[in-house]
Amino acid sequence: MPLFLHTSLLLSFIMVVLHLSPPSTAASANHSAAAASPKLSFPPMQHFDVKQSIRDTKLMHVNKNKTKHHAREEVYEYTAAKETNVDRFHGKWKLSLLHRDKISTKYYPGHKLRFEARMKRDMLRVKSLVRRVSGVGATAEGGAGGKYEMEEFGSDVVSGMDQGSGEYFVRIGVGSPAKSQYMVIDSGSDVVWVQCQPCTQCYHQSDPVFDPAKSASFSGVSCGSSVCDRLENSGCHRGRCGYQVSYGDGSYTKGTLALETLTFGRAMIRNVAIGCGHRNRGMFIGAAGLLGLGGGSMSLVGQLGGQTGGAFSYCLVSRGTGSSGSLVFGRESLPVGAAWVNLIRNPRAPSFYYIGLSGIGVGGMQVPVPESIFELGNGGVVMDTGTAVTRFPTAAYVAFRDAFISQTASLPRAPGVSIFDTCYNLNGFVTVRVPTVSFYFTGGPILTLPARNFLIPVDEVGTFCFAFAPSPSGLSIIGNIQQEGIQISIDGANGFIGFGPNVC
Repeated sequence: MPLFLHTSLLLSFIMVVLHLSPPSTAASANHSAAAASPKLSFPPMQHFDVKQSIRDTKLMHVNKNKTKHHAREEVYEYTAAKETNVDRFHGKWKLSLLHRDKISTKYYPGHKLRFEARMKRDMLRVKSLVRRVSGVGATAEGGAGGKYEMEEFGSDVVSGMDQGSGEYFVRIGVGSPAKSQYMVIDSGSDVVWVQCQPCTQCYHQSDPVFDPAKSASFSGVSCGSSVCDRLENSGCHRGRCGYQVSYGDGSYTKGTLALETLTFGRAMIRNVAIGCGHRNRGMFIGAAGLLGLGGGSMSLVGQLGGQTGGAFSYCLVSRGTGSSGSLVFGRESLPVGAAWVNLIRNPRAPSFYYIGLSGIGVGGMQVPVPESIFELGNGGVVMDTGTAVTRFPTAAYVAFRDAFISQTASLPRAPGVSIFDTCYNLNGFVTVRVPTVSFYFTGGPILTLPARNFLIPVDEVGTFCFAFAPSPSGLSIIGNIQQEGIQISIDGANGFIGFGPNVC
């Protein structure tokens, strides 16, 4: 889908962006040219389809069997543990990404209950991120040695509203023969782990718990191995490397580290370091485990970085649509025509993908907030797939919210709901005109969101809320609601994050 469309198609177009060069070695050397990019204008107002958004609160289910067919196709084999000539890798591998509310509704059968549960999870997630960034709690996931690495391959992304913890899921194969499992994707984590038999303590998941005794490729990691040494919080049990990861909401996984084969579509990746969790507790109900996509060395991206060029892209499917999003690995996943923003490295939180934000806008006008409020020294700005709602420091949020309220004075207000203090009663409306909302990135690119990415239904009768909230600290987080429908590309090797030009 083209990036720039006629304004009559505003509901379909996602953003106005600048600096449209694909990332490369030359691009990284000349990234300062982005600052000189001319700014493009964009409409200050857009139409929001209220009726369709309410319709989208009715769930459409995904047939899990449809995600299993790749295992019967020709499989290409790669190895995570050894250096491989990058020239061997051609093409890209794609996985389906599904949102939680497409898999099952048995936990929260109504939209209002799903929304409330999602907000509770979100508050715990943000609290956890703030603790990890501040360095509080050595057993938090980032400090527990979660550094995982990945390669080039892909999967559809499922939105995981009903699966417990996490919002988006991929279906991959674990072991030999491959056993299909739903895995939470998390751009803020570096650990890859699955629940394993024998289970001393396991939560409910959608598929049978993985049994390593039935996998021909499962191999335990010894305490003295270099892989075990890469864990910051490793232990030793009967000669085997033990791992433990604790999350901010009290959830945890404990078990042994192993090398195992993971299958992503037609790509079989051997010797991936994964945690085999025998004691697991928390909000991961439904998913078999977690696929860490963070920037650390033990994430899936990190383990296979040389083979994929440290590159992957994802597109989080919008709520209520019948389609799935995607997770794609490999340098060929990086699109031509994206708007590229510099990645910022934070040594205290290497798992996270930080970006430079210079401002936020409403109705085509930048809100008067000092750029310094978004700088790394004051907390910085993190892109996170696991957080739903975007947070800004309180001063920035209040100015941003007030600007939006001033331009929506004609819309009937409703009482605040959960973490949202700005809500509207749109019951009976078919469409409404609302101001555009934009992120101004350092260097010139501007990301302008469709209305469905900042006005979300909180019930099934027409109550909509402005989907932003104040941060409990100086940390800003761009959450998955604001990322929905937009292709996000990570070029870790050259230090860029790209937006667009494709949508999903």
